[in-house]
Amino acid sequence: MGCMQRSIPPQRGRASLRLTAALTGLLAVLSVLSATPASGESIPERGSAYMGIGVMAHDGVVGGRPDAVPPTARAVQTEGVDVSSYQRDVAWSTLWSSGVRWAYTKATEGTSYTNPYFAGQYDGAYGTGMVRGAYHFATPDSGSGTAQADYFVDHGGAWSGDGRTLPGALDIEWNPYGDSCYDLSRSEMVAWIRDFLNRYKARTGRAAVIYTSTSWWTSCTGGYTGFGTTNPLWVARYASSVGTLPAGWSSYTMWQYTSSGQTVGDHDRYNGSADGLRDFAAD
Repeated sequence: MGCMQRSIPPQRGRASLRLTAALTGLLAVLSVLSATPASGESIPERGSAYMGIGVMAHDGVVGGRPDAVPPTARAVQTEGVDVSSYQRDVAWSTLWSSGVRWAYTKATEGTSYTNPYFAGQYDGAYGTGMVRGAYHFATPDSGSGTAQADYFVDHGGAWSGDGRTLPGALDIEWNPYGDSCYDLSRSEMVAWIRDFLNRYKARTGRAAVIYTSTSWWTSCTGGYTGFGTTNPLWVARYASSVGTLPAGWSSYTMWQYTSSGQTVGDHDRYNGSADGLRDFAAD
């Protein structure tokens, strides 16, 4: 006799298929969750951004060591730093002793954030003899350029011609909170920047410094050239040379060359002597 084949009841077969499908779906969901970082890890809290926050993430360290600038080049440049609430209480006397002669402090971000350590940092740099300035971290997705310039000037970003106060700086760079270009088209971004710069100059009489990286400027403004003759450039590039500048500028005023310098991390160089720096502040 041939072997008899045992059949599986239809109801049991369908239940088994449903269980298999459910387990497969659960595993897929768990796989996605495990591959997705927590929101607190991937997106920082609004207000916590600082100058260069996206430069390391997008551009990294280029070429040799960031501080490997030949001594002859350093001799005609003046060391500076930039700080935010991240550094809290800064050892200004230590920085002064190491040769730092100027500093920028984050004052504001968007139209609602002010650095709670701003006064101590801003006045602390001044108290040690440094030339000091304030910067605004731009978030074009949270308010107009005009509104953000007003907020900046009203909360620490004003300028005076005392020879010790640098013009305010607009920090416009990779968005740490979302879309790299803040969900603006290139023409919209250029218009936003223009509105900020025009308002700042109308309020203070000085042209604001533009802090940016060449890669961001190319990506988010399309290599716009219109600000190169009116606004000083502060270029961000962690390398042994400043590299290609953003479109429109033939020279730079300041260069953020490392995020891992002594005492505070971010170190910069003014493209000129200490006397030239004071002249720039007073102009």
